[in-house]
Order: sequence, then C-alpha cells, then structure tokens
Amino acid sequence: MRKLKLQMQSTVDGFVAGSGNLVDWTTFDTDDKLLAFINHLTDTSDTILLGRKMTPEFVKYWESVPQDSPEYAFAQKMVQTPKVAFSKTIKSLEGKHLRVENGPLVEAVNRLKNQPGKDIMVYGGVEFVSALIENRLIDELNFFVNPIAIGEGRRVFTGHTPLTLLGSVQYRSGIVVNTYKPAD
Repeated sequence: MRKLKLQMQSTVDGFVAGSGNLVDWTTFDTDDKLLAFINHLTDTSDTILLGRKMTPEFVKYWESVPQDSPEYAFAQKMVQTPKVAFSKTIKSLEGKHLRVENGPLVEAVNRLKNQPGKDIMVYGGVEFVSALIENRLIDELNFFVNPIAIGEGRRVFTGHTPLTLLGSVQYRSGIVVNTYKPAD
C-alpha cells in the first residue's frame, strides 16, 4: 500500500496559515540539503492531493514558472505529476494533469493508496489536511517549522492527535523539519 505523505509549512507556534490564510511568514532561504529533502519527497511520490480551495493558486503558480527561473525544473515536476483535487461542489478545475474527486474522502483516498505506484503527497489546504488527519489517512507528516511565531492563524489539528516522531533535522535557514507518523 502506498503512503500518503504531508509536506506543510508551519510556525513554531503551530500555525500553518496566518490570519486571512496568509503565508507571508514562510522562509524561502533554502540550502542544498533542504532542497535535496524536498526533491526526495517529490521524487518518491507520483500523485499529489490538494483541497479544492488551494488548487487554483497551486496550479497557477507552478504552471507559470518561466524557463529561466531556478524553480523551473521543480515546477515541471509539479506540473507533470498527476494531481487530484477533492471537492464536494465542483466537478472540474483547470490545470495540467489535474482531475477532481467528488467521492467520499476516506473511500477515495484509500482507493488511491491501494493502487500501484509510488507514494502520494499532500500539500494542503488547511481544511483538507485537517480532514485527512482527523480520518487518520496521512501516514507521514513532514512539518517544515519556520523560525517564527505569529500568535494567531489557522491550524490543521482540531483535537487530541497522538504522533510518533520519526526524525527532526535542522537546516541552515533555521527551518526544522519534523517528521511524524500517527501513533499506533
């Protein structure tokens, strides 16, 4: 069975988005070791899951990265990787290699996890990730903890959620990646 892995930015005080869903607190000062880890997560996955609200912005950003950008090679991975946007209300969204899933969340994700292939990556949004966590569908949670506290915002955890720490790595930028799995 394929794993569903989360990659999400976070503040030290546990917020994944500020007021108004802003992520202006995110650190973009990456080093080779952090980029290698991000590429490893991407390269070991062959499907991306997204919440409906985040999908248009995600698709627009990665599909518009110019060829002369240092992000171009990574952007092409994001564009070429099959993406599944989950929605209860919308039947289709614009984007390359993108389809919309309208079925029940638990059944649809488990069906994807049972298909052959590499692991599955989820990037967001907040409500979508919260629903995945609440239904114990995420097998590995990678929180990129940025060296900042913002005091208020949005969190993905809505209740008591025991986790087991698999590893913690600090990077030059001050980002610490904490990797967890749901506790047994």
